[in-house]
Amino acid sequence: MPKMKPHSGMKKRVKVTGSGKLRHQKARRRTHLMQKQSTARTRLDDGDVAVSKADTKRVKRMLGK
Repeated sequence: MPKMKPHSGMKKRVKVTGSGKLRHQKARRRTHLMQKQSTARTRLDDGDVAVSKADTKRVKRMLGK
């Protein structure tokens, strides 16, 4: 039987926390247009967010977990 390989694109985009939750970066957070925005807005747009509950099962399967 062949080995289970994780999806190479997904493993670059999603991190698994110590408790097993899935985290990913928000879309479009680093563009040159952010220079115009206020610092507070930039801070709100950065950081990781949890993968939605509807996608968790599919993402875990893609990661081989």
